[in-house]
Amino acid sequence: MSPVLLSSILLFKRSTFRLVVILLINGGVSSFALAAGVMSNPLTLEKAVTLALQNDPWLSGSRYQQQATAAMAESAFQLPDPNFSLKMANLPTDTLDFNQEGMTQLVAGVSQMYPRGDSRRLMREQLHLQSGRQPFMRLERQEKLRLTITQLWLDAYQAKQSVQLIEADRKLFDQLVDISLASYSSGLRGSGQQDLIKAQLEQSRIEDRLTMLRQKQDVAEQKLLEWLLPSVSDFTEGMNGFSGYTSELPVLSSLYTDRFQGEGLSNRELSSYLVRHPSIQIVDQSIAAAGTAVQLAKQQYQPQWGVNASYGYRGEDPTGRDRADLFSVGVTLSMPLFSSTGQDKEVEAAISRQEKIRTERSLILRQMIASFHSARTQLDRLEQRREIFDNKLLPQVKQQADAALNAYESDNGSFIEVVRARIAELNTRIEYLGIKIARLKQIAQTNYLLTTTESSAENITLSQEGVTP
Repeated sequence: MSPVLLSSILLFKRSTFRLVVILLINGGVSSFALAAGVMSNPLTLEKAVTLALQNDPWLSGSRYQQQATAAMAESAFQLPDPNFSLKMANLPTDTLDFNQEGMTQLVAGVSQMYPRGDSRRLMREQLHLQSGRQPFMRLERQEKLRLTITQLWLDAYQAKQSVQLIEADRKLFDQLVDISLASYSSGLRGSGQQDLIKAQLEQSRIEDRLTMLRQKQDVAEQKLLEWLLPSVSDFTEGMNGFSGYTSELPVLSSLYTDRFQGEGLSNRELSSYLVRHPSIQIVDQSIAAAGTAVQLAKQQYQPQWGVNASYGYRGEDPTGRDRADLFSVGVTLSMPLFSSTGQDKEVEAAISRQEKIRTERSLILRQMIASFHSARTQLDRLEQRREIFDNKLLPQVKQQADAALNAYESDNGSFIEVVRARIAELNTRIEYLGIKIARLKQIAQTNYLLTTTESSAENITLSQEGVTP
């Protein structure tokens, strides 16, 4: 074979190889579009949150707990049961004759004790305050559950979308390996061998990356199942009821932007707003209940009253005449004369418990303020990064990939540079997806922190009266 003919064949093979590479790279975007097609029954974020709220047994348990505590409050307000007695008094032991002695009588008695001071009302008030915590606890649970489901759903969505992004380019690298192998086997050595090794290496890395992302997706979906399934018996069904996830990210409105127009808040202003958060309202209810416990402990200084009455039936005297029956009535009084130290310590303990709850309230409020500032700072930085990606990085990596492809097409660049530019573009798109996901998570976090009880005021009022919402 003449050198001219051999050179022509090699040039044709290289040109054909470049043409296939160009066609594959240009067709990568369309393959991803097909992979992200419309699904018949996608698991949207809104649907996931709705299912989690519907299937959360804790909310039902909270309603039962509220009803139980409200019933205990009404029970605590009732007087203690009276004591009834029936006895044979002063019966002579020599004859056991009921009519022998005038003191012998059949006595029926009743006694009633009354709790100290205003203990009954205070006990009922304390239990009602404890019952009133449950609506706030349910609201806090719902918002915390919304935040948890949002984060898990976004984790699964990010892993799924990353897999789809990589899958689109994986087909490209798989075919490039075949082309490189065919080119290398047909005699295009030198750069062809290097191209083959590079393509095989990237193919292995992509395979490992896909495995890792699928693992993340599986873990996130299994965690979602904990909240979405109505019963344990359905756990084996998995996510079969859904065909996947929506191809578009959900739109989460920011309560911070809606209510404060993005203006900066001082710690004092933020604190005055956060006290309406359900978690703070729960602690406030506990403080009020502890205050009632202090008043209840002070009732131990009050006397305890009791009344008793008895009726004694007597038989006839030895001559056959009726004896008068006897009636007795009395009052008992228990005065804390010798145990004032015990009452003092009980009051002191009740006051200390109330102050301890106040310190817990301060700690929770400080943690919420710190969490809010942290979330806002991260959200601002993520917004800056998103703008950089939108305006600079994404266009630049696209230009870099196009430039590498154009250089390779004109025989002024190498295949390795094309692959490297394509990988850089893929990594940038995946990183950009991560920024958008992280931004939504921070919005969900700030929304949770800015939740107030006004949105469920009607349910809370009804619940405090013992009515199940």
